[in-house]
Amino acid sequence: MLIDCHGHTSAPQRLWAYRALLLASRGVDGPSQLNFTDDEIRHALMTPESGPLGHVPSLDAHGIDLQLLSPRPNHLMHSEQPEKIIHWFVEAEHDLIHRQVQLFPGRFRGVAALPQCAGAPIENALPELERCVRRLGFVGCLLNPDPYENGGRGEAPPLGERYWYPLYEKLCELDVPAHIHATTSRSPRVGYSLHMINEESIAILGLLNSDVLRDFPTLNLIISHGGGAIPYQLGRFDADSLRHGATRFRDRLRGLYFDTVIYNRASIEMLIKTVGADRCLFGEECPGIGAVVDPETGRQVDELRPVVDSLDFLSAAERQMILEGNARRVFGLGEI
Repeated sequence: MLIDCHGHTSAPQRLWAYRALLLASRGVDGPSQLNFTDDEIRHALMTPESGPLGHVPSLDAHGIDLQLLSPRPNHLMHSEQPEKIIHWFVEAEHDLIHRQVQLFPGRFRGVAALPQCAGAPIENALPELERCVRRLGFVGCLLNPDPYENGGRGEAPPLGERYWYPLYEKLCELDVPAHIHATTSRSPRVGYSLHMINEESIAILGLLNSDVLRDFPTLNLIISHGGGAIPYQLGRFDADSLRHGATRFRDRLRGLYFDTVIYNRASIEMLIKTVGADRCLFGEECPGIGAVVDPETGRQVDELRPVVDSLDFLSAAERQMILEGNARRVFGLGEI
């Protein structure tokens, strides 16, 4: 089985209209019940949006059997006010994903997006996480390390700070992982792709320079996009740890998990050799930004199964870990 641990939903257009309405009215009119029909949901998943094929046809073309499906991070509005519009929109997305899982059983499992609001206590996001896991059957959540969305109004605490501890406690209680994934960037100087890489790098340093992994030994955290820039700047952080007599940085990296959404063979190879096959989860974000044809290979940039299969230093057991086994274990998927 091939499991894509990093997928974002394709939604009916009425969901995006609802988002625009919330932003325009700032919640004056209250939340809406969208009540999508089955046909609307199927149409959204079958019609091209982010690439040449629709969502489900893209999974078929890439041989993906199961995708972990979450809201699209750049739409989550974490830096907006009032806080209630963030909650209403995220709840609508979660209800939609739940319907998608029901309509395509065995093809999708839900992953929540925390309704984070810049400057608000993280405890405010926990009731929706609990609803998603206990009532909707979701298997994890996205964690945005920068709810201010690079907007200059403030700065979130590093992920090692006590601010985040109530979330970590809840994740351990529910026995689900968090997939660390930044959202959009409000800065005209730093686009959202660069912002994501920066924030994922900052997240790793905040975690590994703290007591989080010691305080929460059962906590599972996945870093998106191959760990930002960290695995590729490893020498610098190794040197700093050796200079201060600390545990070598590369050894501490193995307390985290990483997905393969990097879209470059050499980078994927370096990631696996740096952190180990047992810490890497196959991810394509299919379909997403990589849904374009690479002129050198003739395949889409996000078609990564051939890349993993081509890495001849991997044993059959290690390849199985990356393509399926690690996701089953980290997300508690069991038999599917």
